[in-house]
Amino acid sequence: MNTTIGILGGMGPLATVDFVKKIIDQTAASRDQDHLPLLIHSVPQIPDRTACLMDNRESPLAALTQGLNTLVAGGAGCIAIPCNTAHYWHPALAEASPVPILHIARACAEQLSAQGVTRVGLMATDGTLKAGFYTQELAHYGIDLIEHAAMLQQRIMEGIYCVKSGALEQGAIILEDCLQRMLASGVERVILGCTEIPLALDSINSSLSRHGIDATGVLAKACVDWYQINHQTQDVAA
Repeated sequence: MNTTIGILGGMGPLATVDFVKKIIDQTAASRDQDHLPLLIHSVPQIPDRTACLMDNRESPLAALTQGLNTLVAGGAGCIAIPCNTAHYWHPALAEASPVPILHIARACAEQLSAQGVTRVGLMATDGTLKAGFYTQELAHYGIDLIEHAAMLQQRIMEGIYCVKSGALEQGAIILEDCLQRMLASGVERVILGCTEIPLALDSINSSLSRHGIDATGVLAKACVDWYQINHQTQDVAA
């Protein structure tokens, strides 16, 4: 079995780089050879996921499937998608894929459940909220997702698109304020459910980040765990 992890990225490019760094940071390695083998497909021209879900614009599924096929053809034994909204198409991609595709919301739900958390907020794109997969995955583990006001969601989207446009500090300040407001509503934790959000908060060393759960980081840990299990299995078989 090939233990190379394929990264279906580019959504956005900076978030993909951040995801790779988080995989490296969570890998116990003393030399180059100890790190995970990665195959990275970063194509920013994949149609906008939120625009598709909210405004019935072009679907990204064909482009996502093409990227998936490129990674599988390149030898990937597992796929990770460092984009929350793109997981709306996870069922279709998983059905078409001969290799497993990790699920970012499921990984978050598993970690929160292990921590005994039962009430969470979610900072994410409009598309991710509409898609509803976080609600489904969390409910499976007995975790309630608490909705927030529409005006706050507009502000979250403003911060996200600031980051995507390169205005990292401006976006970070907006997103930190949104996180503070959500924490004040009484939730136990807030899922940072857009890859741009933890990236932005880290850029200003936000002290509030410790109250959030970094979905990107959780997915990176799932990659490390998958590799360790399957690499050890491969060694035993050899």
